[in-house]
Amino acid sequence: MCNLSVSIIEHGRLQTTLAKARALRPFIEKLITKARVPDSLSVRRLLLSRIKNESAVKKLINEVARRYTDRPGGYCRIVKTGYRVGDAAPMAIIEFV
Repeated sequence: MCNLSVSIIEHGRLQTTLAKARALRPFIEKLITKARVPDSLSVRRLLLSRIKNESAVKKLINEVARRYTDRPGGYCRIVKTGYRVGDAAPMAIIEFV
């Protein structure tokens, strides 16, 4: 979950399997809700304990969370994209709204 959340924070969107996207969505939305709190050391430490990447935490607090100050939730969307060629796993794109 940690690496997937770092990837979506850095790139804004991520293509993965549908099951992983559905598991990532509540995790990343809780992180964004925590990051919306005005800059506090305890929030920064909590986010670092969850995703373990300093640059991703900075981007989450300074850029991503500021985009959603007026939005009460629903920061991510999942778009189904079909099936993977090799094993026919359902694929999806998860992105910020």
